[in-house]
Amino acid sequence: MQHADLARWLDPDIRAFIARTNDFYPDDANTGGIAQSRQLYDRLCAGFRAPYPPGVTAADSALPGGIAVRRYTPPFVPRETALLYLHGGGFVLGGLHSHDDVCAELCAGAGVEVLAVDYRLAPEHVYPAALDDADAAFNALAAGGRPVVVAGDSAGAHLAAGLCHRMRRLGLPQPAGQVLIYPGLSSNPLRVAGQRAADAPMLTAADCAYYREVFAGGAGRLPVGDAEFAPLDATDFAGLAPAAIFAAGYDPLCQDAIDYAAALNAAGVRVTFRCDPGLVHGWLRARHMSRVAGEAFAAVVAAVAGLALR
Repeated sequence: MQHADLARWLDPDIRAFIARTNDFYPDDANTGGIAQSRQLYDRLCAGFRAPYPPGVTAADSALPGGIAVRRYTPPFVPRETALLYLHGGGFVLGGLHSHDDVCAELCAGAGVEVLAVDYRLAPEHVYPAALDDADAAFNALAAGGRPVVVAGDSAGAHLAAGLCHRMRRLGLPQPAGQVLIYPGLSSNPLRVAGQRAADAPMLTAADCAYYREVFAGGAGRLPVGDAEFAPLDATDFAGLAPAAIFAAGYDPLCQDAIDYAAALNAAGVRVTFRCDPGLVHGWLRARHMSRVAGEAFAAVVAAVAGLALR
């Protein structure tokens, strides 16, 4: 999460969020090895964790095959539609702890049961292990025909989009919707090199390329033309689940979100798109310290609730 020249369009709350984040996860966090990165990321998550909304409960369990999951239940009868949430972290960081409070707030705000997935991380488990785990969790949650919305942020949004492509390839019914928060969807994160956002604070295009290579198992192992690995590489977007896509303007992944929303729309998929120019990657953690981030999160909650009503 690199320092950069903090442009004048970032308001004081977002600047404070960036500074606080860098106190936990400094510029060189990815240079000391995976173990150190995970330790620092865990410290970051703990430092920003908010309390659960009143009445929300959570219980941990495991799916067949040993995939750990956490199920969140609101303090009232939830909607029939459930939410599968896939956490961000570049495919190498995070787990049930990292987005625990986000899931709890989505549960209460959208009135849905939420299932968070502790999918396998790279480099120990490379593509498609994480997607396989997301697939298994979706099938468990959708047992009996229950409608399920899939959602995630960053790498988790990539997995949510990839899961929709996998289900279409297999001829299976689509999720009730897909909610993608600052998603990384291209096989070439460096395609934005030279643009202002390529060297943004919190995440750079070079960081994205690093995470993508680790996920693939090495630079020489990047799949070509695989829409489940890089959803923007798809040649056909028709028939995918209705989508709500959220982008941060000062984020190297913003272009992915813009292009994916456009591709879905051109293919006749119902899509809503929101880009906040003053937000940066990882703004979910700023939702309680920035008005703009708080409003964007409220829009995420509303999108989940809207897709759950379809």
